[in-house]
Amino acid sequence: MTFKEEIKRRRTFGIVSHPDAGKTTLTEKFLLFGGAIHVAGAVKSNKIKKTATSDFMEIEKQRGISVATSVMGFEYDGYKVNILDTPGHQDFAEDTYRTLTAVDSVIIVIDAAKGVEAQTRKLMEVCRMRQTPVIVFVNKMDRPSRDPFEILDEIEEELKIEVRPLSWPIGNGPDFKGVYNLFDKSLYLFTPNKQTLEEGISLDVHSSQLSEEVGVSSAETLREELELVEGVYPDFDKNPYLEGKLAPVFFGSALNNFGVKELLQCFLEIAPPPRPSKAEERIVEPDEEKFSGFVFKIHANMDPNHRNRLAFVKICSGHFQRNTNYQHVRLGKQMKFSSPTAFMAEKKSIVEEAFPGDIIGIPDSGNFKIGDSLSEGSPLNFKGLPSFSPELFRYIENDDPMKSKQLAKGIDQLMDEGVAQLFVSQFNGRKIIGTVGALQFEVIQYRLLHEYGASCRYEPINLYKACWLETDDQGELQDFKRRKNQYMATDKSGRDVFLADSSYMLDMARENFKSIKFHFTSEF
Repeated sequence: MTFKEEIKRRRTFGIVSHPDAGKTTLTEKFLLFGGAIHVAGAVKSNKIKKTATSDFMEIEKQRGISVATSVMGFEYDGYKVNILDTPGHQDFAEDTYRTLTAVDSVIIVIDAAKGVEAQTRKLMEVCRMRQTPVIVFVNKMDRPSRDPFEILDEIEEELKIEVRPLSWPIGNGPDFKGVYNLFDKSLYLFTPNKQTLEEGISLDVHSSQLSEEVGVSSAETLREELELVEGVYPDFDKNPYLEGKLAPVFFGSALNNFGVKELLQCFLEIAPPPRPSKAEERIVEPDEEKFSGFVFKIHANMDPNHRNRLAFVKICSGHFQRNTNYQHVRLGKQMKFSSPTAFMAEKKSIVEEAFPGDIIGIPDSGNFKIGDSLSEGSPLNFKGLPSFSPELFRYIENDDPMKSKQLAKGIDQLMDEGVAQLFVSQFNGRKIIGTVGALQFEVIQYRLLHEYGASCRYEPINLYKACWLETDDQGELQDFKRRKNQYMATDKSGRDVFLADSSYMLDMARENFKSIKFHFTSEF
C-alpha cells in the first residue's frame, strides 16, 4: 500500500459527551465490530466487577467514570480506525479539550431522555473553534425518551449547528421497534439484549413489507415522520459536514448494540482522513515526506508496577519509524525511540511504523511536556494546546516530612501530564494547585499516595482567576509586579501569572494598568 493510500484509510476521531450519556459503552461496541474485543461487558456503574476496556486507572474502576483519555486503534473494513475516548466528567474537561486537538472529527453522544447537557455545549464550542466535523449519536432510544424532532431542534439551538438525520427511530422506550436508515434506505429491527446484529432489510418506506415488519400504525407514523424530515431538513451534503457546519444525526441504543454499525459505516464513508495541522511556522500537510508530530497528553504509571510515563504523540505528517533519529524541537536534540507503542486501551504493542492520523505512545523518562513537537525536517511548533485558567485553587502541603522528594517528583510528573496546574507564589514560595473541578484534587491526592508513596494535604486559598500577562511596557510590568507582589506567581514554564482574588480586583488591575493584557489561557 502506498504512503498516500495509508493516509487515506486513516480515521482518527474523539467520542465526547456529558457524563453517563453512554460514551464508553459506544466505544466498546465499536471495538466489538473491529474484533478488538470479543465480548462487550454491559458497562454497569459498578465497574469494579467487569471494567470497561477503555477505563484502566484504578480510581476510574472504583468511581465508574473515565478520568483520563484512552486511545484505541483497530482495523475495520479496510480502514484503520483510531478512537480517543475522553472523560465526560467536567472536572476533567481540560484533558478533553487537549484531546480534541489530536482528532480529525468527533462523535457527540446525547442521551435521548435528557437531550443536550451543559458539558456537551462546552465541548461543541471547542469543536467549533477548530472547525472539527461532528456527527451526533442520540443514545438510549430503547428507554422512554423525548420526541426526536424536539431533540433535533434542541441540538440546533443549543449546539448552534444545522442537523440532518441519517437514521430515524420507530417508536421509543418499550415501543421501540428499530430504525430506518436514510443513508442506505434500509430497515433495522430492534431485538433487545443482542450482542450480535442482524443485517438491515433493504426496503422502500412505501412498500407494504414495512407494515408486515413493524405493524400498520408504526409504519404509518414512520412514513409521516420521514416525509416531514425530507421536507424540513436539507439533503445531506458532505461539504458542510466537513466544514463543521452540518451535523448528521443517528439514533440507537449503544448498550444493546443497536444503530451502532450504521453509525460506524456511514462515519467511515464520510469522515475526513487526517487533516492539515497548524504549526507556528506554517501549515503542515499530512502527505509531506518528513515526519512531524506533537505530544498532546502524558500519562504516568500506565503500569503501576513500573515507574513509567508515556507521551501520547499525534503524527501530523510523514512516516514514523522505530529506532530512527528525530529532533525534539524544544530541547533541540536528536532522539530515537526503541519501543514506541500502539494502543488497545491498557494493552500495548510495539509498532515498527506509523502514519499521519495515528497515535503512538513513547516511553518517557521526563523529556516531554504537553505541546512538545518532534520533527524530521525543519523545527515545527504545533499550536492549539493551551492551558485554561483554573476555577479552583488550593495550597498543597507535604504531610510526611520523610517523603518530600517523592512528593516533589510526584507533583512534577502529574503537572507535566496536565492533570492540573502548578503555580508557585512569588510572595511566599508556597505551591498552589489549580484545577477545573474539585474531583481533580482527590485524584491528585490518591495518585500521589498510591503511585509515589507521598501523602499531601490541602489548605484553602481564596482566588478567582489565574491570568497570564502580556505587555511591551516592561516598566509598567515591574510596577504591577511590585504592587501586586502577594498575588504574583510563576507557572510551570516560569511565566508570570497574576492570581486575582475577585473579579473586582481583576477589573481594577485592567483599569489601572492599561498597557498590560490579561489572558485566561496560556497560549496567546
